[in-house]
Amino acid sequence: MPKIRVLVVDDAVLVRSRVSKILSGDSQLEVVGVAANGRIALAKIPQVNPDVIILDVEMPEMNGLETLATLRQTYPHLPVIMFSTSTYAGASATLEALSLGATDYATKPSNLGSVEAVNQHIREELIPKIKLFGAGTQQFFSPKLSTHKLVLPTRTHLEPVNVVAVGVSTGGPNALATLLSSLPKDFSVPLLIVQHMPPMFTKLLAQRLSSVSHVPVEEAVDGVALKPGQAWIAPGNFHMIVQRQGTEVRIATHQAPPENSCRPSVDVLLRSVAQVYGASAIAVILTGMGQDGLHGCQCIREVGGQVLAQDEASSVVWGMPSYVVNAGLADKILPLEKMADEIMQRIHPIQKSGL
Repeated sequence: MPKIRVLVVDDAVLVRSRVSKILSGDSQLEVVGVAANGRIALAKIPQVNPDVIILDVEMPEMNGLETLATLRQTYPHLPVIMFSTSTYAGASATLEALSLGATDYATKPSNLGSVEAVNQHIREELIPKIKLFGAGTQQFFSPKLSTHKLVLPTRTHLEPVNVVAVGVSTGGPNALATLLSSLPKDFSVPLLIVQHMPPMFTKLLAQRLSSVSHVPVEEAVDGVALKPGQAWIAPGNFHMIVQRQGTEVRIATHQAPPENSCRPSVDVLLRSVAQVYGASAIAVILTGMGQDGLHGCQCIREVGGQVLAQDEASSVVWGMPSYVVNAGLADKILPLEKMADEIMQRIHPIQKSGL
């Protein structure tokens, strides 16, 4: 199998050198070029023909956002992974890059101490994503066809919906913007979202989503009471759960160990939703790498709740939804652009038999 060809674009010599060395240490990857700014990178693309570009955000002469916008005019499908700092400016620019067509992002290491910890961070952040987008999602991240279907209780009817919980990862910011901008002003239940993102990114994402949505979106705060027509995003590096306190349901956040290598984790949220809301919950699993959400959806279905999954064609990565689908947990598999209408139909069902 040919190696995945990578172009590394960063104005810092040390970053270019270290990233190149780490990537070249993987037998499936080949660094075919480096560039100190976007102008140089654009000139090199036809020369080195990369499969994936690692693109810094802040660079002289031509920064990452300018480079991405120009690149997309000629190379609309070339995978671009933004490599940004975990700062307010870095997070804001990264979210803007995703809206401009960046395929995904990874965060640069900070305050990790040892050189080996820094190297390990780069390996874990970049290499799986390079392989995912450079060689195709099916080979690396789709579940095996032998995934067994779970035996679930027979449902005789559907309970009225009192909450919607969404899990999403790779491709999530744009998918959430599409979903939330399609929900009506009279959306009548609480909406809980787990998007795999680090701290600071989730707060900025909530602000961006709120600006395009009829449903107000906030980063979740420990202890806040759920209310209809409001959305909350789990804060980066914290799990989010719901707990019933008297007549109210409140959000709680905590830092228990990651699940599925994720904190926040979709499974953690969905388990609590199943426990508190039972059959009156809808779980929605959108685009994302890995299988976070699979066991949570099993909990939702076991208590009689409903599960919707995004289809493969509209997903950036059909990982998380595919595990749910192949396990037989999805009530319906839908393209992203139809998800909001389906949710609304299930919250306010037309009187007819069946699902």
